[in-house]
Amino acid sequence: MRFDILTIFPEMFSAYLQEGVLGRSIKSGITDVRITNIRDFARGSHKTTDDRPYGGGDGMVMKPGPIYRAMESIDRVSGQNLVILLSPQGKTFDQTTAWELSNWDQLIMVCGRYEGVDERIRLMCIDMELSIGNYILSGGELCAMVVTDAVARLVPGVLGGKRSNIEDSFEDGLLKYSQYTRPRVFQEKEVPSILLSGDHEKIRLWRRAESLKKTSKKRPDLLEKAKLTREDQSILTELNKNN
Repeated sequence: MRFDILTIFPEMFSAYLQEGVLGRSIKSGITDVRITNIRDFARGSHKTTDDRPYGGGDGMVMKPGPIYRAMESIDRVSGQNLVILLSPQGKTFDQTTAWELSNWDQLIMVCGRYEGVDERIRLMCIDMELSIGNYILSGGELCAMVVTDAVARLVPGVLGGKRSNIEDSFEDGLLKYSQYTRPRVFQEKEVPSILLSGDHEKIRLWRRAESLKKTSKKRPDLLEKAKLTREDQSILTELNKNN
């Protein structure tokens, strides 16, 4: 799968794309992430990519020309490609959206800055707008990293274990169960004995109960939307009795 990111700050991605799961997937050729510097397509001696807004007001707006020319320079891979503007006005990015995006062959993401991009770019070039949350960032670069990371890990072969992404938090609408590793005792706190029992069915039920308990306590809003099985309902009833 290929990711193309358009930005005026390409250096922000250098270290990020070399480390961790994403870095390994790039080195192995499973994913391909390319950064395009919008400033390279600006004209004039100063390579200006922004200007004052028509109608007055504070701040600067990203000019349409450099973004359009940068977009035109990107070769489209055969198959499906989607152009995304990372914007606070976009749809809120979540795990369901990540799965939907993972079905595309190529994602082209435009990182906005300042007061945003010229509206004509949105009308002429953009297929989807995405936001990663209801807060203010200096630009779309961090958003592009979030989307790339979340989508890339869903590409077959990126993660080692076949069930790694299936059991992540939010994958089934719930938070993930508690995790433990060595040592067995740390600061007088022991690993739950059931995890050492070797009984896979008991471990599965314990983990499901933990997931439901955590979600109920920390993110009850998720619990209201989750598709719960009869087993889940039974576990929740038992948890409520104990509480």
